Amino acid sequence: MIGVVNYGAGNLGSVMNALKRLNIPARFVRGPEELSQAGPYEKIIFPGDGHFATAMESLKNSGYDSAIREWICRDKPFLGICIGLQVLFESSEEVLPMKGQSLSGLSLIPGKVKRFPGRKVPQIGWNNTQAKADSRLFQRLPNPSYFYYIHSYYVEPQDTALIAAKTEYYLPYCVAVEQGALAAVQFHPEKSGNIGLKLLENWAGGSSAG
Repeated sequence: MIGVVNYGAGNLGSVMNALKRLNIPARFVRGPEELSQAGPYEKIIFPGDGHFATAMESLKNSGYDSAIREWICRDKPFLGICIGLQVLFESSEEVLPMKGQSLSGLSLIPGKVKRFPGRKVPQIGWNNTQAKADSRLFQRLPNPSYFYYIHSYYVEPQDTALIAAKTEYYLPYCVAVEQGALAAVQFHPEKSGNIGLKLLENWAGGSSAG
């Protein structure tokens, strides 16, 4: 069973619909206590879009921040999508809306989240994505592949060995990381057609409906 972390973000239904199309059993995580060692899930997905600081505030207020850290530290399968990638890092240049306050991330990957240097942000639309040849997440996918993006900030990991894929928007940048059972992507596989479904299938180890 796959758990989809429900912390109040948008776009969660699209992820559930994609998993349903792949005939992969999944349900929303009902609280951080379900991520304990005795919980019902073999793997979890942390999806979302919006603001880094708002997401982190929600995680801290709900207790999901500690539960997700413990899950990843136990090397349990984890997939982060969009904000689910960014919150793994130490900090972001983005500040909390209306408060002008920045928040630290989960600090599971050394590095920062930075704003694109150009004026045309967010990046919205399809972009070609070049994966490392040995990436598990992108196995048997065309290389490069096109995925759907919508974001104004990008991640910059200190350890470049963690980078599983890159693309370019004003500058080349990391769009996917892999480390042990952890994987995370900046794009939205659930909005990227058949190629996105195949990537989710690679991660989940499920079988497609055909």
